[in-house]
Amino acid sequence: MLLAVVSSCNTRDPESADIILLNGHVYTLTWPDPDVNGVPDSRAPFSDGKWRPDATAIAIRGDRIMWVGRDDGALSWRGAATRMIDLQGATVLPGLHDSHGHVGELGAALAKVNLFGVRTPAEAVARVRAVADTAPPGTWILGQGWDEGAWADRYPPAGMLSRAFPQHLVYLRGLHGFAGWANDSVLARAGITDSTPNPIGGIIQRTREGLASGIVLNRAVALLDAVVPALTVDQAASNITRALDSLARAGYTMVHDAGVDALHLEAYEQLADADALPIRVYAMLSARDTALAKRWTGRGPDTSTARRLTIRSVKAYYDGALGSRGARLLEDYADQPGHRGVSGSLYAFDTTVVAALMRAGFQASIHAIGDAGNRETIDFLDRVMQTASSTRSLRHRVEHAQVLTPTDARRMNELQLIASMQPPHAVEDMPFAEKRLGRTRVLGAYAWRTLRRAGARLTFGSDFPGSGISPWYGFYAATTREDTAAKSDDTIVPAERLSIEETIRGYSRWAAYATFNERSSGSIVAGRWADLTILDRDPFQSPPSREWLDSGAQYTIVGGKIVFAATAAPSAPAR
Repeated sequence: MLLAVVSSCNTRDPESADIILLNGHVYTLTWPDPDVNGVPDSRAPFSDGKWRPDATAIAIRGDRIMWVGRDDGALSWRGAATRMIDLQGATVLPGLHDSHGHVGELGAALAKVNLFGVRTPAEAVARVRAVADTAPPGTWILGQGWDEGAWADRYPPAGMLSRAFPQHLVYLRGLHGFAGWANDSVLARAGITDSTPNPIGGIIQRTREGLASGIVLNRAVALLDAVVPALTVDQAASNITRALDSLARAGYTMVHDAGVDALHLEAYEQLADADALPIRVYAMLSARDTALAKRWTGRGPDTSTARRLTIRSVKAYYDGALGSRGARLLEDYADQPGHRGVSGSLYAFDTTVVAALMRAGFQASIHAIGDAGNRETIDFLDRVMQTASSTRSLRHRVEHAQVLTPTDARRMNELQLIASMQPPHAVEDMPFAEKRLGRTRVLGAYAWRTLRRAGARLTFGSDFPGSGISPWYGFYAATTREDTAAKSDDTIVPAERLSIEETIRGYSRWAAYATFNERSSGSIVAGRWADLTILDRDPFQSPPSREWLDSGAQYTIVGGKIVFAATAAPSAPAR
C-alpha cells in the first residue's frame, strides 16, 4: 500500500535531497484509524498480532518530506551535498506533539528550586536551604514541584517556611499550580493576614486558631503570583527557549501552550520573527488576560503556518484540580462531605470573553476536571455553537476532560469536541483519585476507552511542568495505567487502557487534527512537513514495560532541520 502511494508522489524531480534517513523502523501512520476497541485497520502493517515498519527510508528537501519507502529507492535522491544518516534501526514516527503544557512555567521551573518528587515538607525545606545559604538577605527564592494532591491531607505546619528562612522571600508553587506555599515575608507583600477573606474561587488555609498557615489553594494562588517580581520580555523569551529546547530533546516537534499571557506572547512573537523557535508552538491565548483577549477578538486568529508560531485558540479555566479538591463535582467529594469544588464565574471563567473569541473564529480550549465542571463546560460550548453557527467547525477542546458521566462522554462526540487529555494524570492521581471520587465515580475518570467508544476525538499531552515531559512516560501511562513505582502493580480502571497505536496517534495524527494541521503533519507522506520524531526503542514491537521510562529520543527533526541529536549522526555507507 505504501509503495503505491510513494510511486504516485515520486515524479523523479531532478533535484536531490538535503537529508536521507536510512535503515530505520518507519511507521508512516498513513493507514486508517483502529476501531473504537483498538483493533488495527485491515490496511495497517499488522498481522498475526505483530506490527512491522511500513518503510525504512525518508528523503527530505527543504522543510518537506520528498520521498518515503525502502533504502534502495532512497538512494536515487542522493546528490553531492546530501546528508546521509544511518538510523541503525531507530524508530521513526510522525512528529510528536505535547498537546497541553505550560511553556513559560516549564522554563521558569527549570530555573527555580526543583521540588519535583519531594515527599515531605522537610525535604522541600532542605532543597531550599541549599540555595538560601548562599543568597543575600532579602533575596527572592522561588521553587516549584511539591505535589498539592499528595499533600492535601498533610499540608506543612504554619510558620515552617518563616522559621526556616526569616531573611528571604520564599514562595514555592505546587506541582500543578493549584497551590502555593510562602513564608511570612511573601504573605505580607501579598496582603495576606489572618483576617484576609478567601478570594472568589480560592482558599487561604488557616490553622484551627484561624491563623494564615502559608498555604493557599486554587484562585488564591494568584495573590502570591501577583507579588513575584515581573519578568522582562527578554527573561520570558529565555524561559521559553529553555523549555522548548527541553521539549525538543524529549522528541516533540510541536507543543500546544495552554494559556499564554501578553508578556509571553510578545516573547514568542520576537522569537518567531527571528526564526528562533526550535519547535512549532500552537499558542492558546489566556482568557484571564482580558486586555489581550479583547485585542485579539478584534484582530482575529492567526492561521498562518509560515512561522513556527500559530495563534488561533483561547484557553480558559472552568474549575480547579482534583487533588486540591477544586474540581467541580456533581455530588460531594467522597472524602469531604458538603464540598463540591469551585467552577464557572467563581473560578474566573468569563463567558463573555470566551464567547466573543469563539465568534471571532478562535478555537476554545477549556480546562475542566470534575464531572460537573465538564458538564457545564460542554453546556457552555453547546450554547455558543447554537447561537453562532460559525463556531461549530472550530474544533473546540475540553482540556483534561478528566471525570465524565457516560452521557457527557457521548455529548463530546455529538458536539464534535476534542478531549485533550494527559495520560500521566491517571497514574499520578492514583493515590487520591478514588478517595476523592469513590469507587463508582472513579470509573468515569481518565476514560480514554469510553470516549473512543463514544466516538469522541482525543489528543494527548503531559500538562508540564506538573508532569514529566517524556513521551515514553505518556506511552506507558496510556497503555498500562499502572503506577510507575518499580515494585508496584497498582492500576486505575484498567479497562480504559489504550493500544500503542491509539496512544501514538494521540500524540501525533490526532494532535495534528486538534491544531488544524492534519494535511501538513501527523503522518509521514511526501509533501508534508518534515517533522519527525526518532526514538531509541520501537514501541510497536516492545511490550509496555517500565523500561520504557528510561527510553528517549535519538533525533528530533522540525521542518527538515535536526533540532536535537542524542549523538553525532552516523553516516550511511556509500552504495
